[in-house]
Amino acid sequence: MAEKKSTAEATVKNIRRNTRKKYSAEEKIRIVIEGLRGDLTVAALCRREGINQNSYNKWSKEFLEAGKHRLAGDTQRQATSEEVKELRKELDQLTCACGPVQASCWWRSCP
Repeated sequence: MAEKKSTAEATVKNIRRNTRKKYSAEEKIRIVIEGLRGDLTVAALCRREGINQNSYNKWSKEFLEAGKHRLAGDTQRQATSEEVKELRKELDQLTCACGPVQASCWWRSCP
């Protein structure tokens, strides 16, 4: 009997894990910003969105920390793939024109 109960509980846990809603970054940001506006209480917002208050608090903390780091200049902007392609093309052109740059003169102009 105990074995059947444990397998039934495991089955229910697996079903819940597989059917749990996964929120995109945009959805999380929308929910956090709506909570920061203060039109609704956090509890009412979480009920409406169907999330746990702990999840909301975690998202809110991560959102504010990321903003703090960004404003402090702690993060570097990720180059887009288009920018990387352009820079690689420019490097290829310079390498063809000048030849490969030696490591010793990378930081200063070479003769």
